[in-house]
Amino acid sequence: MKLYSAPSPAPNPRRVRMAAAEKDITLEEVMLDLRRGEHKAPDHLARNPLGQVPVLELDDGTMISETVSICRYLDSVADAPSLFGQTPTEQALVDMWIRRVELQIGEPVKMFWRHAHPATAALLTQYTDYGASNRDLLHRAMRWFDRELSDARAFITGDDYSMADIAAVTIIDFGQLIGMEPLAERDHVCAWHDRVAGRASYAA
Repeated sequence: MKLYSAPSPAPNPRRVRMAAAEKDITLEEVMLDLRRGEHKAPDHLARNPLGQVPVLELDDGTMISETVSICRYLDSVADAPSLFGQTPTEQALVDMWIRRVELQIGEPVKMFWRHAHPATAALLTQYTDYGASNRDLLHRAMRWFDRELSDARAFITGDDYSMADIAAVTIIDFGQLIGMEPLAERDHVCAWHDRVAGRASYAA
């Protein structure tokens, strides 16, 4: 298997690297330079017409894009505890939390990055007032997330580490990197973050 990817801090490729590390899977990784537009080059558009990373190329030539889909595939082909839950209830909760994380936390981070951060100013038309407004949206989401984690659960869906934790930590770390301060005054989130950061896969 070959992963067309991008180095950190890109959060989506990092999700795949973390999932692969949890499943003890070694991937051949081809790094694309996003700033030089290598993800929009014809050879990559042939892999994913949307021009996005990551893309997983299987040995038979099948291309899988979309981060969670790639991670679900890796989860299914390797031993070790599932990152997507064992029972129907666990699986539904993991899916629910991935969706919540992407919408409630991921969207404000993404919109701030696209529309208010100086690093993207030359890449697209920015609506800076809209971008800046996402700070408040993120802080509201993080207050909600902190309340959800206040019951002393070890990880987002309970005692077991899952893809929901990977989805959350990668976007929260990216938000921290671009100056949105998602961890500020969030004691329960910080305790959860420390547990996730203590895993070997966090450094992937």
